[in-house]
Amino acid sequence: MKGVDEIINEAKEKDLGNKAIQTSQQAPHFELPDQEGKQILLDDLLAKGPVVITFYRGDWCPYCNLQLRALQARLNDIHQLGATLVAISPQVPDGSLTESEIAKMEFMVLSDQDAKIASEYGVTWEVPEFLLDHMRVDRKLDLVQINNGNGLILPIPATFVIGKDGLVKWSYVNVDYRTRSEPDDIIKALETIS
Repeated sequence: MKGVDEIINEAKEKDLGNKAIQTSQQAPHFELPDQEGKQILLDDLLAKGPVVITFYRGDWCPYCNLQLRALQARLNDIHQLGATLVAISPQVPDGSLTESEIAKMEFMVLSDQDAKIASEYGVTWEVPEFLLDHMRVDRKLDLVQINNGNGLILPIPATFVIGKDGLVKWSYVNVDYRTRSEPDDIIKALETIS
């Protein structure tokens, strides 16, 4: 953990995540496959109302799973405010969650295998070799296989609230993957724009 702390501190010093799109900027549009391979367009989602987009590292990340469960627990509140929740990771569409987990999730899980969309949102991180070794050796994770070829780039955990007009209304970006946005803050941001 000391090595992980050092890497995260170094990333913070380099201000990773400072290129993330900002409040009042146009959100990059996307077309990504969901867990069943169906193409989902941001424009179609925005036609229905605000969209909450959360970038996560993958189902192998316990912090990501905690965040997704917390969002699932508040999904009714998000829906009551007219918003759609979308979670995006670099995992292949059929590998982002197990079938039983997908059945329990009532929001879209999209696959950004090449991290192109995460890059357009300014939330990509080239994973340091130390962490890649830790994942490979200690956790038995092969990111190349999990992400269908992309083994070096992961999204910085980030959440964006996008208004119907396509503009970012609120965001949370933190290179420390152990710290995430709180559902209450997302709901407050949605209340502000509703």
